[in-house]
Formats: sequence, structure tokens, C-alpha cells
Amino acid sequence: MTLLQQPADRTADPARRKIELSNTQARKKRPTKAEQRAETTEQILDEAEYLFSKHGLHGVTLKDVAKRVGVHHTLLNYYFEDKQKLFDAVFGRRAVVANEVRMKALDEYDRETGGNPTVEGALHAFLDTNLDLYGEGGDQWRYSGRLAALVSNTPEWGAEMFDQWFDPVVLRLIEMLKKALPHAAEEDLFWGYHFTTGALMLTLARTGRIDKLSGGLAQSEDFAAVKQRMARFMAAGIKEICGTGEGAPQAES
Repeated sequence: MTLLQQPADRTADPARRKIELSNTQARKKRPTKAEQRAETTEQILDEAEYLFSKHGLHGVTLKDVAKRVGVHHTLLNYYFEDKQKLFDAVFGRRAVVANEVRMKALDEYDRETGGNPTVEGALHAFLDTNLDLYGEGGDQWRYSGRLAALVSNTPEWGAEMFDQWFDPVVLRLIEMLKKALPHAAEEDLFWGYHFTTGALMLTLARTGRIDKLSGGLAQSEDFAAVKQRMARFMAAGIKEICGTGEGAPQAES
């Protein structure tokens, strides 16, 4: 009688076991369709953000974006339908984050001061969070800042986008300025915000003009220098136009 041949123990071969393990790990690491879609979406948004920041909404086509991504332009129609929806998605992606951190900073500062903020303190909460994001967030936040500056200076549809995304956080700042300057005319507070956001948008544009004018003493990329000065400068200006600054007329005794 012959002995039945036993099947080979596959685990006894280390090389075979290593190959099987690698194949299993590869299958586990293979991205799902949802992950692939999310990755492609982010890539499209990143490349579109770069192009829109340089050329604006009307200076970019879906084919331009597709070329940078390395896909056929019909894929962009599949993901975003049209260029306007792509632009809205690009802008909204950063606006959500910028608003969230800025509103959080304003609320925290208001709590810390027991509802008695100063003008400069409120402006630091409003400005510094964004200067940190756009100054330290890498290339994509740099492009986003330039895009925000471009949109902010575009009449009609640009103003509508800012109304849609930024009104709540702006009105929160105005509310805090009213607390800091309870006797100020509301009109002056809104003009103060207007001048402040104008300076912020010029800063985000990073045009390099101040570099040339100053012979390199001041540089548009130096957001740390901006952060040291902007809130203090704007606070002095707002207090001045509201009649509470050093140059305000003194009441007669």
C-alpha cells in the first residue's frame, strides 16, 4: 500500500509567503473609486485655482485646466458641468476655511475680553488669521489670495461672490467695532472696514510693487511684516475717523 502524498505546506516557503503578502497589501492599498474621484477633484481644483489666479474667470477655458491636469476636457464637464461651477468650487473651497478660522478668532477674542474688545484687538483677530493662512499655507493659498484680490476688485459678480461668502464674518467684525467704539457713527465704522479690506486685498495680490518702490526694504511676500503693522495702522485710522484718535478735536472745557 502506498502512502498518500501530502500537499505541500505553502507557508513553509518564505519566498512564496512574502510574494503573497505583498500581493495582499497591494490589493488593500489600491484606492477605491471614491478615493480616486476625490484625488482627481482636488487636482482639478488646484490647477484651476492657479490659472484663475493668473487670468481670472474669463481668461481661462476648461481645456486650459484639462491640459494642466493631463486629462480630456470632457472629464471636467463630468465633474463640474461648466466653467462657472468650477470657478465657484475653487473660490468656495478656500472661503469656507478662511471664514471658519476668522470667525473662531473673533468669537474667542470677544469671550476673552468679556465682550469689551478694543479696535486693534478686533482687527488682529480679523486680519492675522487670514495673513497666517495666506502667508504660511503654501503655494495653493498664495494662488487663492491672488484670486480673492482679483474677485474683490471685479464689479457686479465679484461683489456678489463676496456678499455670498464673507458678509457674516464682516458683520461680526463691525459688531465688535461697535462695542469698542460705542459712540462712533456707524457710517464711519463701515468706511473703516472698507479701507481695511482694501489694504488686505492689495496685500494678498502680492504685486511686488512695494518691493520696487522701496528698493527691497519692504517686500510684498513678507506677511510677517504686514502682520506686525496692519492691525495697528488700521486701528489708528478707524479711531481717527470716528473722532477718538489723537487728532480728534478736543471738547472745550
